Amino acid sequence: MSKNTLIIGAGGVGNVVAFKCAMNIKTFGNITLASRTKSKCDAIAKNIKNRVGVDIKTAKVDADNTLELVELIKKTNANIVINVALPYQDLTIMDACIECGVDYLDTANYEHPDIAKFEYKEQWARDEKFKEKGIMGLLGSGFDPGVTNLFCAYAQKHYFDEIETIDILDCNAGDHGYPFATNFNPEINLREVSANGRYWENGEWIETKPMEIKQVWDYPEIGERDSYLLYHEEMESLVKHIKGLKRIRFFMTFGESYLTHMRCLENVGMLGIKPVEHNGQKIIPIEFLKTLLPDPSTLGERTKGKTNIGIVATGYKDGVKKSIYIYQVSNHEKCYQETLSQAVSYTTGVPAMIGAKLILEKIWKKAGVYNIEQFDPDPFMEELNKQGLPWQIKELKSADELRRDKWKNYLAS
Repeated sequence: MSKNTLIIGAGGVGNVVAFKCAMNIKTFGNITLASRTKSKCDAIAKNIKNRVGVDIKTAKVDADNTLELVELIKKTNANIVINVALPYQDLTIMDACIECGVDYLDTANYEHPDIAKFEYKEQWARDEKFKEKGIMGLLGSGFDPGVTNLFCAYAQKHYFDEIETIDILDCNAGDHGYPFATNFNPEINLREVSANGRYWENGEWIETKPMEIKQVWDYPEIGERDSYLLYHEEMESLVKHIKGLKRIRFFMTFGESYLTHMRCLENVGMLGIKPVEHNGQKIIPIEFLKTLLPDPSTLGERTKGKTNIGIVATGYKDGVKKSIYIYQVSNHEKCYQETLSQAVSYTTGVPAMIGAKLILEKIWKKAGVYNIEQFDPDPFMEELNKQGLPWQIKELKSADELRRDKWKNYLAS
């Protein structure tokens, strides 16, 4: 029996998801791409037809409106809803899936529209309703969160009896040629980066000032980059599911130009999320800024360079302490050649497709709401290699030695 797949969101990630679902049409069957702006969906559908030879349907929907979502899910007779809309819309889409009894998947956890805060709490609270309906909700099936969670689960399953520390390392060395732009939704990106940092150690969360902690990491195929500690959502679930964990941190690379622009914008109030009065109208500064910045979905054609995202895990196996590094390198230009999107969208969109594929094929299938690391990582890791995100793994020396030598001797080989 043919499946029906509904994708909500037509930005850069939605474009990649639609392309990759079309490339795996035997699994995804009849595909519908929907967003608030139907013309964006139509443009993606046209590109898919021209490049892949697959017809997909398009539709208009307001993802803030549960009733509209319910109507569309019923109209498409969807077996799964892939949510790549805004994180603000996670709850309305989940509620529509509960109403219709349809499996759900997203790539980022719920973010409160009025507070710069993202968390799983309200999504986890829907677990019982998903179980009552016999449907599955898979949270965070992007890259980070997503693949990074599975790298941790894979390390736990195959390399350790107990993991003590995890560092998640995210490097985008791409160059789009603009003085300042963000690689995904500017509003989400800037709120995330300008917030206080947090990491988990010895059972408690420790808060830091934005960009307070910096380390220099030597990323394979890229080189040394300044890497700053941020709070990132996958840590919230990993502290629950990785046994023996004593510390987990998240680092992301930023160049000085990006940070200078961001600080200036913050200093003049352009990152504000509260309405302000302007010429008799109420505007939200960060939303206005979003209209001025380049649309991330248009960056693909002009972006060159690579991304490297991975994890370093340290722990014990058979009483012996060890460290391993699992990472994935993508090339912006190669990603664009395949899907007309740059690597940041590609590395999020491909895992979203893979998670949905495993659900539809009933390889991962369990009623309730789950984070991705709660499932067997092996089939997903195999799909990454098949679907365009090949990964590598290296056994390293101790964390102390790695810090002392700045990784050079161990990651250059």
